[in-house]
Amino acid sequence: MITKRSVPANILLPHVVYQDVDAAAAWLGKVFGFVEHYRYGGEPAGGVQMHLGNAWIMLTRAKEGRASPAQVACGTQSLTVFVEEVERHFKKAKAGGARIVEELHETEYGELQYAALDLEGHHWLFSWHARDVAPEEWGAKVARG
Repeated sequence: MITKRSVPANILLPHVVYQDVDAAAAWLGKVFGFVEHYRYGGEPAGGVQMHLGNAWIMLTRAKEGRASPAQVACGTQSLTVFVEEVERHFKKAKAGGARIVEELHETEYGELQYAALDLEGHHWLFSWHARDVAPEEWGAKVARG
């Protein structure tokens, strides 16, 4: 795979829908620490690409057939972002106004994580690998073959 400056994601680049892309970019930067890479589509922006470390996302404007959770009054997906200093990230997000829906805790499968909703209701899970636990140790069944 070639490396591209316009799409610098190696595995997955989620497109997250917002009614107000400009407000979402500002909020995600202030509260979660995302950094803007570029924007397009004039004023207001049609899209903004952002990243937090190696986690890249594309913010896209709501339009017919694409809505944010605020428009449909329910969650549409959950995004997990792995961060090095999850405790510090949690404190910053909480102080910045993120609606915390899961306090910082260690899961049975070894993740130190918390969950928050953003300004339009998207569910974000911020996590750090605290310890290695085999799936069978906490009750998961691994598919074979």
